[in-house]
Amino acid sequence: MIRLIAIDIDGTLLDSRYQLPPANVEALRHAHRRGIEIVLVTGRRHSFALPIARALGVDPCIISSNGAITRTMEGETFHRDLMPAAATRQLCAHMDDFRGNMVITFDREGKGALALEGLEQLSRSISRWLETNHECIEVVRPIEESLARGHDPVQAMFCGDLARMQHAARRLAAGTVMEHITLLRTEYPARDLYILDVMNRCCSKGHALERWAKARAISASEVAAIGDNHNDVQMLNFAGRAFIMGNACDELKQNGWTLAPSNDADGVAAAVEQVLD
Repeated sequence: MIRLIAIDIDGTLLDSRYQLPPANVEALRHAHRRGIEIVLVTGRRHSFALPIARALGVDPCIISSNGAITRTMEGETFHRDLMPAAATRQLCAHMDDFRGNMVITFDREGKGALALEGLEQLSRSISRWLETNHECIEVVRPIEESLARGHDPVQAMFCGDLARMQHAARRLAAGTVMEHITLLRTEYPARDLYILDVMNRCCSKGHALERWAKARAISASEVAAIGDNHNDVQMLNFAGRAFIMGNACDELKQNGWTLAPSNDADGVAAAVEQVLD
């Protein structure tokens, strides 16, 4: 019997217009009434995921920033997996040619939660994200100065078009910084958008979900997970029952996970119905 359902947000729970389909909400509420715990597992920051969590009406735990932060709806922190400032400085130096594509995230609210050197290159790829998060953005030059406040960051992120970010990924792979980090990628080919999330070593959605499930005395076989992108792989591999969305790329559909309808066809609701059968 499944006791926990873990769900990605963007490209999975939300449709392509970033709306929360009523069918998905009702399916998750039904599962909750059946005693199944709901966990949102997302690349979003906690505060950016919170409105979606509230709309579900089931008080889910939120695993945010690709597994770096695990918090309850009430703001109680279960675990933080921050990236050491020293490793982040090394990353900045190694990726000097990609500073315009870089964002450093901190676990704080308000201005300074997101640090970047400029808006020009990022606005070409994630203008909507910049507009939504504008109150939290601080322009810092050089970006390393954002680390001078003595706080380890949650993560670093590089965003851009596919060709440039593939170049960035090769650059990362060629450096010794890889010894200290985990590199996760999210791709949206239709939008020519490629996101590289640089996390602390061994940090991922899968590691965070496993940690939470263990604390709840829930085994992997009692966990179902639903995702759509490369940063969901570790989570899907951990779960005893895994669903890949119909809008995922062909590469991810070859891993043996159950295929759900797309996010524009209430894929989460369909997956939850299978879990409850």
